[in-house]
Amino acid sequence: MDVNKIFLITMSAIFVNNFIFSRFLGLCPFFGVSKKMSSAIGMGFAVIFVLVMSTAVIYPINLLLVKLGIDFLQVIVFILVIASFVQLVEIFLKKMAPALYHALGIYLPLITTNCAILGTAFLVLKEKYTFVESLVFAFTAGVGFTLALIMMASVRERLDLAKVPKAFKGLPIAFISGALMSMAMYAFVGFVK
Repeated sequence: MDVNKIFLITMSAIFVNNFIFSRFLGLCPFFGVSKKMSSAIGMGFAVIFVLVMSTAVIYPINLLLVKLGIDFLQVIVFILVIASFVQLVEIFLKKMAPALYHALGIYLPLITTNCAILGTAFLVLKEKYTFVESLVFAFTAGVGFTLALIMMASVRERLDLAKVPKAFKGLPIAFISGALMSMAMYAFVGFVK
């Protein structure tokens, strides 16, 4: 295992090629769940769990699909695996944390179609990561996603107390804030190639 490569994958996934700020994947939960810090953290942990578990299952399944010559079924199989783990998270939260389950609302089942999670599966294949590198990438991409959600939630909670012109209240000021955060994260470009 190459420690330098693991470090580069980690820094790249969290800061440089963050799904939200650099690749613009997963914007629906980014704007939909970032109104409160508690729901942002809950969604972040749910996404990390689904990312890591689905990557651990998808990696060997993809090898089998390629070996059998039916790799054209990747999208369908990947979505089935992701949907299975989302159902697990949904059942767990409904039983163990009903307040968070209701706070996440429609965005929890929408993790299934979260383009960041499906994007992770295809980025792992594109970059030809090993199994361990794939898991590290999935975990750190989830950490980067959670970091973005927490940053946005902290900004939006303060914006609720600020005097924002009526035309910019709600999503317009959230989009402007997201754009400013994205530009700030651009400072990390060049840190990792």
